[in-house]
Amino acid sequence: METTHEHHTEHTRIVAAPPHVLYGLVADVTVWPALFGPSVYVRHLERSEHEERFELWATVNGEVTSWVSRRTLDPDALRVTFVQEVSAPPFRSAGGEWLFRELPDGHTEVVLRHSFTVTDDSPEAVARVNAALDRNSPEELAALGRLAEFGHAVEDIVFTFSDTVELAGAAEDAYDFVARADLWAERLPHVGRVRLAEPAPGIQDLEMDTVTADGSRHTTRSVRVCRTPQWIAYKQRITPKLLLGHSGLWTFEEGADGASLTSRHTVVINPEAVESVLGHGRNLADARKFIREALGRNSATTMSHAADHAARSRG
Repeated sequence: METTHEHHTEHTRIVAAPPHVLYGLVADVTVWPALFGPSVYVRHLERSEHEERFELWATVNGEVTSWVSRRTLDPDALRVTFVQEVSAPPFRSAGGEWLFRELPDGHTEVVLRHSFTVTDDSPEAVARVNAALDRNSPEELAALGRLAEFGHAVEDIVFTFSDTVELAGAAEDAYDFVARADLWAERLPHVGRVRLAEPAPGIQDLEMDTVTADGSRHTTRSVRVCRTPQWIAYKQRITPKLLLGHSGLWTFEEGADGASLTSRHTVVINPEAVESVLGHGRNLADARKFIREALGRNSATTMSHAADHAARSRG
């Protein structure tokens, strides 16, 4: 009879911030792709005040994988528990908890625990999982601590916005335009160079040079998850100095009144870079305005060309 062993890990970090601030960042899983390096996209399946189910895409040992998790949120106890309902190999099962322990002088001990079993319960397989957790967990704790220790209100640093255009053509044709990012250098005026790879079905690595309004070029690199023909989610791996994180989502909808395309961005501002990028005396409000306009302008251009492509394809 096969014997499966459960393995346990624990990672901690002391953060100079109140526990409720840290709890709030962990409880809002929708901001994880912009906040945490390994996270790529989160799609809720069910959601209530204290319970939620979602599918999460994340990078594990260099590859993008996904799983379905259920979480219980307890703001009074400052505790978030999670369990994977559907795990991806090498995991057979996985779960754990986040704990936030208030310490003197306004500090908090953040504890992240994992319990797991693996499909191949060999020492080598367990070692690979432990290596991934020992890499990702400290990175997540460090990102969480860094954001909280800036001392600004979370909503001043982390924000989400979206824009929508109506389509004269089919949503699936607009999807094709956005999915074929390998053609963007030919199709979009603000894109100078593109390199697109697809290491697995529906997973894309995108590197491109974008040209800003002042003529300067910036290289960005993103990982994208494509769900034909409904949505394309992405996480920017190389961000400009002003941003600590940036994730986004393209959604393509067909309705009774026609088709539409929506672009959504979630960003984490780097407060320490605001003045060096925007100039002396500029503040977070200026940064939010600048980012909203810059990202919105590029998205509007892409959506306009995607809409034109959909209209031509209809015809």
